[in-house]
Amino acid sequence: VVAGGQGQGNALTQLNNPNGLFVDALGTLYVADSWNNRVISWTQGDKKQGTVIVGGNDYGAGANQFKLLR
Repeated sequence: VVAGGQGQGNALTQLNNPNGLFVDALGTLYVADSWNNRVISWTQGDKKQGTVIVGGNDYGAGANQFKLLR
């Protein structure tokens, strides 16, 4: 398991309806964590938890929120 694996939830070790992913040239994994309204990343070799890149501020249309992240 590269990301998640701790059951459904909103902790940095969890995902909730992940709906897309991308791996960059350095091996960093980015996941669209839809129901947590955030994009979270895991750097290569980081096995403990992810880092929220954007979002994570509930569902909405505000400048710091996502609405139907895909």
